Amino acid sequence: ETQTRDGQPVHSFFPISPSVVPKPDDWPAHAHIPGYWFLDARDDWQPPTDLVAFIEGGDPPVYIGFGSLSGENPEETTRMVLDAIERAGVRAILAKGWGGLLAGDAGERTFLIDAAPHAWLFPRMAGVVHHGGAGTTAAGLRAGKPTFIISYFGDQPFWGKRVTELGVGPQTVKRKHLTTDSLTAALTQMVSDQAMCERAEALGEQIRAEDGIGNAIAVIERVAG
Repeated sequence: ETQTRDGQPVHSFFPISPSVVPKPDDWPAHAHIPGYWFLDARDDWQPPTDLVAFIEGGDPPVYIGFGSLSGENPEETTRMVLDAIERAGVRAILAKGWGGLLAGDAGERTFLIDAAPHAWLFPRMAGVVHHGGAGTTAAGLRAGKPTFIISYFGDQPFWGKRVTELGVGPQTVKRKHLTTDSLTAALTQMVSDQAMCERAEALGEQIRAEDGIGNAIAVIERVAG
């Protein structure tokens, strides 16, 4: 393990909620899981009026976005998503993101956005569907919303598995295995499974009560002092 010049262990921080990933029993004392470190949008950010009108114009929508990822065929992905939205009978905010999802004929149930701060948007949603990036996962869980992770690679399958194990989202699936039927079923479950919604809200309350940055600072000050 890494040590300082005087032989002391170097402290390591993993900015994850212990409510999501508890610290393993075999980790050393100088490895810390203090809680998430969030950097929220500026207080002066103002949402577009048409976005607010859509959100307030019916049942809370589901957020669907894949960040920089939408697969090799964004047209196919867009068609699958829009079909599932219609079949599930939900309203949705579809983030086009860097992945280049195409607008097409979104229909009355869907509102397209380029981007919006997760800290503002997610608490207003009925659920969150995304690729399973660590930051997006953290934001969705903090908002207390059911989360459906459609993973591509890297750490994304891990976060999908944790969400499923915690009972705060439908069974995770890899993008290559996603179908219109499975996405429709997940969207339906997210808005209708009351027990799942309650578990997600309870986890969100735990995460919001944590002070990940403050906990990390306390360790640094103790060690430095």
